[in-house]
Amino acid sequence: MDFNLKKLTSDAGVFFTRAVQFTEEKLGSAEKTELDAHLENLIARADCTKNWTEKIFRQTEVLLQPNPSARIEEFFYEKLDKKIPSRTTNGELLGQYMLDAAKDFGPGTPYGSTLITVGEYQSRLGGAEREFLQTSAINFLTPLRNFLEGDWRTISKERRLLENRRLDLDICKARVKKAKQAEAKAAAEPDFQETRPRNYVLSASASALWSEEVDKAEQELRVAQTEFDRQAEVTRLLLEGISSTHVNHLRCLHEFVEAQATYYAQCHQYMQELQKELSRYPNSFASNANPSTSATCPSPVSSPSGPLKIQDVQQPSTGHRKAKVLYDYDAHDTSELSLLADEVGAAMVHHICCWSNDISLVEQ
Repeated sequence: MDFNLKKLTSDAGVFFTRAVQFTEEKLGSAEKTELDAHLENLIARADCTKNWTEKIFRQTEVLLQPNPSARIEEFFYEKLDKKIPSRTTNGELLGQYMLDAAKDFGPGTPYGSTLITVGEYQSRLGGAEREFLQTSAINFLTPLRNFLEGDWRTISKERRLLENRRLDLDICKARVKKAKQAEAKAAAEPDFQETRPRNYVLSASASALWSEEVDKAEQELRVAQTEFDRQAEVTRLLLEGISSTHVNHLRCLHEFVEAQATYYAQCHQYMQELQKELSRYPNSFASNANPSTSATCPSPVSSPSGPLKIQDVQQPSTGHRKAKVLYDYDAHDTSELSLLADEVGAAMVHHICCWSNDISLVEQ
């Protein structure tokens, strides 16, 4: 208990002296030992690497798993060292819904058979997505996470230790400086006029006492300098390892791009196959899309010399006919007429029937 209390007291004293030194440096009232330029560049490069690696890691997680709740769940599973449960992809879920719907609609109907085909390919797309997510997590996310949670924590720990060693070194330098100033002052102005024996002895031995204080402070300075140099070398070696980290992350980036290329190539292949499958089915809905088209108005008339111009169309010789516009229509060029829904006009049917591509726009 006594040992622990003494150690606690000693640690508190060291912490306090470091805090005083740090505060005085910030206020500009104390000198600060600067690191060499090479080490400063390594530290700046390491900080840049950590910041961008963290951003890339977080955004890649968002890309692979857009659902924040799912990401939080996976985070807790990782912290608890438990296996992350298998999760159904959206494509697989959509494919299953389509297959279930086809059972209710009837697999023999055109809609039901098409749902079965599309659902199977959606499931394949979901399976390709699942494989891509797993490959990317192993080959890209895991190395980035290992750097942030492993190598970078070690570097940060050694950098904090280096900062403490630097503060201790500057404290020893300040102590030596003060001791030398006091020694010089005592040697230059000795006080032998004291009448009291105690004060006389103190004044006579002041120079010797300050000499011992200077020797002690210089010895502490040498020890602090040695520890600082050793810690600076350890930190430098760790920071130089950032270059190998870049090489490793470059390899992982290539693997991530390969996984993306494979995934999108599979999706493209599946969609091409799906289009071929759908093209074999009869297009039964096409003939029913506009069932009254042929009965509404005769087919557009073609001129032997070229397309019929609206200015060439003659008005009916007798009688007036009215038509009501069913849908809005925007003219594509000056030879066409823009119409608004519910518009009623006389002598419009002939014009529309002659040049409009969509003759179901009007109702006589």
